[in-house]
Amino acid sequence: MPDEKMWEGFFDASRILSQLAFADTHSDVVDFGCGYGTFTIAAARLTTGTVHALDIEPEMLRATAAKAESFGLTNVRTVQRDFVTDGTGLPDSSVGYAMLFNILHAEDPLRLLREAHRVLRPGGRVGVIHWVYDATTPRGPPLSIRPRPEHCQAWVQQAGFELLIPLVALPPYHYGLVGSRP
Repeated sequence: MPDEKMWEGFFDASRILSQLAFADTHSDVVDFGCGYGTFTIAAARLTTGTVHALDIEPEMLRATAAKAESFGLTNVRTVQRDFVTDGTGLPDSSVGYAMLFNILHAEDPLRLLREAHRVLRPGGRVGVIHWVYDATTPRGPPLSIRPRPEHCQAWVQQAGFELLIPLVALPPYHYGLVGSRP
């Protein structure tokens, strides 16, 4: 992860969640790889449901939990978990929104999307964000593993989602899309 201040400067998290069809204010949410909690905190402010913030790195979970506490948010649940290998640990059809932000460069992106499909209730949505395919971005995975929008679109559909929003520009360095579980 880059420095937190730099990372936060890339995103207007509340605006991006709105652009990515985060609209159900009562459902649980899962954040695959919460990092500093940028989107976890924004989501927790928008829902009365629990936001399950998953990460493999204890320091990221501590940062997210501290941020939630500082804002008086009691609906954030941080969990140290290797969700790439072990899944989320959440029950089937238990959440309304899944966030897979800057993570589909993982070795098996379909596995992550299938896990999101499993935990989403019918009508639930998966939001995807990734770095644009451009070597001049200040961060992001190497271009050799960085997915293009058409890759993410295909994976979302292969995982069983309907493509609700096929592409949204998230300047300066990202794009997003949204799938819906039928």
